[in-house]
Amino acid sequence: MFLISKLFWLVAQPLSLAFLLAALAAVLAFAGWRRSGGAAALVSALVLFVTLYTTAGGVALQVLEERFPKPETEPQDLSCILVLGGALENEVTTSRGGVELNQAGDRYLEALRLALRHPNARILISGGDGSISGAYEGEAGASERLFSAFGLPPERLVKENASRTTYENALQTKDLLARENLSDCLLVTSAFHMPRSVGLFRKAEIPVTPWPVDYRTSGVLRLGFDFTQPTSNAQLTSTAVREWIGLFAYYLTGRIDSLFPAE
Repeated sequence: MFLISKLFWLVAQPLSLAFLLAALAAVLAFAGWRRSGGAAALVSALVLFVTLYTTAGGVALQVLEERFPKPETEPQDLSCILVLGGALENEVTTSRGGVELNQAGDRYLEALRLALRHPNARILISGGDGSISGAYEGEAGASERLFSAFGLPPERLVKENASRTTYENALQTKDLLARENLSDCLLVTSAFHMPRSVGLFRKAEIPVTPWPVDYRTSGVLRLGFDFTQPTSNAQLTSTAVREWIGLFAYYLTGRIDSLFPAE
């Protein structure tokens, strides 16, 4: 299932889909099926236009981000901070050492801030190597270098270094929490990723308090045209499409009980 999901996403992401449709249009045209080739070219151009020059992707991502608002106050007695992986550039970190954060680096920065404010809290990092090859350093292992650089002793960390997907995050974390006698954790992950994450942890009967970070939208974005930042629009659209596909797939396979989990 893991490999299938990775291969499916290689094809399903918007820019790949636009390229494949354009290639299909060329093949159909050369084969003499010009009308079919023209239709494929038109759909390809439409996918590209929506992806690059509209706010559709940002709006779709914003809907996800608004599903679980961050609580206005922190818990007074915080004992557990559960951070989902996905914030490190695993390939770069493995080859160059150190810690290289990606766009989701807020997950670790917020966990570090919380850990410094709540010195008795344990930090559980859940995330291994999610690549197809499996050749890179797991994220939970690499994160220890980041936290230790800011003075957090290794005994405060609990590392789950085997999971490759959010589904595996929940499965692997359940036994680890029980073994470490940890409960009622703050769940720290990207805001757009929170609905799927909460759905999985609820299904696994793991009580968590959503603590979203890494917002990618302003919260006031409206649907319309945007010709100023096609690269950013493409990235937002790709992230939104991937997360919505993940929600549908997990719901259809019974991994979450609700298509769009809410508070």
